[in-house]
Amino acid sequence: MSAKILDGRVVASHLWRELSVRVQALEDAGATRPRLAVVRFDERGPSAVYAASLARAARSVGIETLEVVPPDGVQLSDLAARIGALNRDPEISGIVVAQPLPAHLDAPAVLELIDPAKDVDGATPLNAGRLARGDHALVPATALAVMAILRTYQIPVAGKRAVVVGRSAVVGRPVASLLLGADATVEVTHRRTRNLARETRRAEILVVAAGQPGLIRSEMVNRSAVVIDCGINTTPDGLVGDVDFAALRPVVRAITPVPGGVGPVTTMMLLQQTVEAAERRLDDADAGTVDMFRVGAEAKGDR
Repeated sequence: MSAKILDGRVVASHLWRELSVRVQALEDAGATRPRLAVVRFDERGPSAVYAASLARAARSVGIETLEVVPPDGVQLSDLAARIGALNRDPEISGIVVAQPLPAHLDAPAVLELIDPAKDVDGATPLNAGRLARGDHALVPATALAVMAILRTYQIPVAGKRAVVVGRSAVVGRPVASLLLGADATVEVTHRRTRNLARETRRAEILVVAAGQPGLIRSEMVNRSAVVIDCGINTTPDGLVGDVDFAALRPVVRAITPVPGGVGPVTTMMLLQQTVEAAERRLDDADAGTVDMFRVGAEAKGDR
């Protein structure tokens, strides 16, 4: 019997309807529409494609977007001034820096310029640290997408053995933290893990984010496994994930496809955090309080 397909497009559709309602509620409360700033570094390359795709999705739920395209050869000091202006702009709810960055820019230094309260893709060190501690934080959108898929398809997490293949700061580590927070027993593995198959066969929930097409084969999973494939790899045959989908589908309980799995949900989760940032600002304004999420962040863009 074939595995249940965990269709990310279905999950994204549910999220789209919810976000549309929340954006309208902000307008009804007298707030401006959420606005997402996307900093990108090329005109036709991957970051431009990503920015255009994100803008289309944002518009569909009522979120406005602002594209910021620094000149070629921009230095960190100039970029700091540009991002600093976005940090201070009350109409900007969220800021995303599209990858890849030019080779002369240090990615961690650039991401650290973003106000943590507007860091809607969970890229800043402060948000990463908060997540690792189990505190409230803005979280990398792909990690949130994994949890949204499990939740939508009512797949129990508490008490389950979850194995994460991949240790990146944008997927592997944050999704492990979220699974721990949901009371799973979590093991983080990677391509250098000794006898990786022995570890993945023990997984009831297997999240794969290693960046290697076809890494997980049928003999590396058990029949009760739910497999979430976060990989996106371009091959001569098109986009494929990090698992051998055709081989795994007949032998596991449930699996996400690539494309059409985690990807569509990731975009919606980034937009969800943009809306949440706008809602939090409105709540703070109504209460007349200072958002402690922002303390120490205002000067980031002025360095």
